Amino acid sequence: QVYQFNFITVASWLIIFILASLFLWGNVLRLLGKEPPNVSDFDISEQTTMEITNTYRTFLEDVLRWMFHVTVDENWFVFARTLAGLLILSYVGAFFDFLTLVYIGITMVMIVPVIYMKYGDQIQRSGERVKGEMGRFYEIFDEKVVRQRMSKFVKQEKEKKND
Repeated sequence: QVYQFNFITVASWLIIFILASLFLWGNVLRLLGKEPPNVSDFDISEQTTMEITNTYRTFLEDVLRWMFHVTVDENWFVFARTLAGLLILSYVGAFFDFLTLVYIGITMVMIVPVIYMKYGDQIQRSGERVKGEMGRFYEIFDEKVVRQRMSKFVKQEKEKKND
């Protein structure tokens, strides 16, 4: 949405503007006595059409392969990570419309590499520090929660076997 207008509305207005501009340009050229451009010879070759079709088909096949890779392969972590990413994307998408997300994405693609080139070593050091902290938190969580639950589960299993 652009100022509360849907994308289709804005696209229609843009096409109307382009058509009106071309109409005025052609009439002004005719009034000035100049030859308007000849567009009757405009056609798209079969080779160009086939290249576009093959590119689209290849992209679609890659998307389908990726979907089957995520869902069918036995690596459940890839599936869980993909599902989590899509859930986060849907949550973010609830706050922004498509054009805003495209704008933010383009801006990030242009800004992040420059920042990384300038502050790359500091970012890596901070990333290593965060990774170490997360490892420490995981060890604490594993010791206090997971191992206690597992020991209780093992005790219950032994008691069931003894009964």
